[in-house]
Amino acid sequence: MSPIRLVTPEDSTALADLLVRNREFLAPWSPIRADGHETVEGQRSDIASVLDRHQRGEAAPFVILDDDGRVAGRLTLSGIVRGPFRSCALGYWLSADRTGRGLASRAVAEALHHAFDELALHRVQAETLVHNTASQRVLARNGFLQYGLAPRYLEIAGRWQDHRMFQRLRDDPPPVSGR
Repeated sequence: MSPIRLVTPEDSTALADLLVRNREFLAPWSPIRADGHETVEGQRSDIASVLDRHQRGEAAPFVILDDDGRVAGRLTLSGIVRGPFRSCALGYWLSADRTGRGLASRAVAEALHHAFDELALHRVQAETLVHNTASQRVLARNGFLQYGLAPRYLEIAGRWQDHRMFQRLRDDPPPVSGR
């Protein structure tokens, strides 16, 4: 079973539940969201918006599934650009109780397959907070290389924070096992 699948409006209840249960866990890594974001209606609205971008070819929004097929988080390929750039950005989050089992690494691997083989993109970029070593390990396991540091890149947890910048190119060598 694939660790990701296209998000659907029916996922709004499961995602809202995960966001509420993981509020404290996700807060240090997330932007401050508008009231209602963690509600079923808020998630339904977010899903409708991202599926609209998907229809226009600008995003590929997925849910991450655990080994039992239950929704465990979200992963999105966003900002898809065609033409000579053929690139996108990768972002994801995973429920605290599903971390440390390789699920994020498998989900990112599947997303890379989708980006390179299905969407025929050349580059996938990802950024992490400087101190987010867990996500940096997930990216390293999937062959991403750090190429820069962006000072005050995104407003996360209410303040502008530095981010490490990573990329994986379609023709990069496959990741080394055991990293």
